[in-house]
Amino acid sequence: MRRSRNVKIVATLGPASEDYETIHALHLAGADVFRLNMSHGSHEEIREKHKIIRQIEEDTGGSICILADLQGPKLRVGVFANEEGEMLEEGAKFRLDLDKAEGDATRVNLPHPEIFAALEPGASLLVNDGKIRLKVDACGADFADCTVIAGGVISNRKGVNVPDVVLPLAALSEKDRKDLEFVCDLGVDWLALSFVQRPEDVLEASDLANGRAAILSKIEKPAAVSNFDDILKVSDGIMVARGDLGVELPVQNVPPIQKRLVRKCRSAAKPVIVATQMLESMIESPMPTRAEVSDVATAIYEGADAVMLSAESAAGDYPMEAVTTMNNVATEVEQDPTYAQIMVASRDAPGTTIADAIVSAAREIAEKTDIKAICCFSQSGTTAALVARERPMVPILTMTPLKSTARRLTLTWGTNCVITDVLERFKMAVVASAKAARAQGYAGPEDQIVVTAGVPFNVPGSTNILRVAPCDERLIFNTDPE
Repeated sequence: MRRSRNVKIVATLGPASEDYETIHALHLAGADVFRLNMSHGSHEEIREKHKIIRQIEEDTGGSICILADLQGPKLRVGVFANEEGEMLEEGAKFRLDLDKAEGDATRVNLPHPEIFAALEPGASLLVNDGKIRLKVDACGADFADCTVIAGGVISNRKGVNVPDVVLPLAALSEKDRKDLEFVCDLGVDWLALSFVQRPEDVLEASDLANGRAAILSKIEKPAAVSNFDDILKVSDGIMVARGDLGVELPVQNVPPIQKRLVRKCRSAAKPVIVATQMLESMIESPMPTRAEVSDVATAIYEGADAVMLSAESAAGDYPMEAVTTMNNVATEVEQDPTYAQIMVASRDAPGTTIADAIVSAAREIAEKTDIKAICCFSQSGTTAALVARERPMVPILTMTPLKSTARRLTLTWGTNCVITDVLERFKMAVVASAKAARAQGYAGPEDQIVVTAGVPFNVPGSTNILRVAPCDERLIFNTDPE
C-alpha cells in the first residue's frame, strides 16, 4: 500500500483493536507496523493477533511489519495491610526491605535484593511512575532507609525506578526468554528489548533470536543514554521510550536527548522510533491537544523513522481517530518546504565506503535531475537503509526477493518494498525496477529512475553499481543489448 508520507506509524494492539475489522481499518488509515505488547495477553491471544495481521497482509497484497515488545524485568513493592495504601508525607522516614510482612506507613517489602546490592546513600528511588520520590539515607544487603522527598499514596505492587545506578539485572527475565522464543517461532519481524542498560543486554537477546527477528533497543534508562553509542552499534534499531525516560531523568532533559539519539540513529542508518504519550489525550478524546500535535510534528521534523501510538490505539476509545490524526500530521509536515530544508541540512557527510558513495550519488542525481524514484535491490536490507539515511526527496522503491526483508524494512523511513524474483544479472534488475516503478505509480514509461544494486547479485552489503534508466524496458534492451 503506497503512502503519501515517508515516516512510518506504529500502532499498538490491545483490547480496543484485536479483531480483523479494526486492525484492517487501522492499516488502511495509516498503520504500517503493529506492536504486540508482551506485558499484556496470553500467548494464544498474541498468536491470534499475529494471524489476523498476516491475513490482512495477504488480503491487501503489501508487507506489514510486526513488532513484539518484551516486558523486561518489573521492579515493584509488595503489598500493604491497608489495601488502599498509605500516605507518605514529605520529610517522613520510610523503609524498604526484604521482609515479606504486609507494609504500613513506615515500611514495605521490596522483593529485589539486587536493588539493595547496588544502592548507595544519596541514591534516589522513584515509586509509581515518579509520583513518590525517596532519597536513600542508609542501606544494606536487605534494607534501605529513606526520606520522603515527594509524598503521595503508595499502594500494592507499585513500580519502582532506580535512576542513579546500573542495576545488576539482566534485561531478559525468565518470562521474556519464553516470550522471545514464542514470538520468534511465530514469525515476528522485530523484537523490542526493554530495560536495556548496556550492550551486553542486546547481544544476549540477539544470540537468542539468532537472526529470526531484528533487535530494537528501548532507551528508557539513564544508563542506556550514557552507553548509547555502544548500544547502537549492536542494535538493529532504537526506540526512544520517553515515558520511563521522563520518570528517571528530569523532564527537561528528554527533548534534547530525543534529538541527539534520533540524529545518531540516522547517521548509523538504523531505524529509530519515537514513542510514548504522543497523542495521550486521544485515549479518551476524539481530538488531540495542540501540544501533542506539535510533539508528533517535532519527531517528524527531526527525521525519525517512525512515531508510535501506545494506549491510544491499544486501549483507548478512539483508535481509528488516533491513527488518522497521526497520518494527517505526518502528511502535512512532510509537505512543508521547511521539512525538506531540515532533511537536507541535517544530512551527514557521505561515508567512505563504496556503498556510501553509491547511495549518496543516487540521491544527488535524483534530486538534481528529473528522476522519479530511487530503486535499490537489497538482499539483507542494508542498501535500502543506506538510501533511507540520505532522506531523499524522491520515493525509495526497494526490490527484494525476501519477504522477511520487506517486512523489516517497513519500519524504515521512506521505504516502499516490492517482492521480486531472485535475479542474477543487473540488466534484469533494471528491467524489474522499471516495471515496478510503473506498476506502483511512481513513474510513467517516459520517465527515468535511478537503480542501485550490488554485483555479484544476492550478496548482502555489496552495493557497488548505479544506473540512470528509462522506465520503458524496451529502451533498456535497445540501449544495452548485453
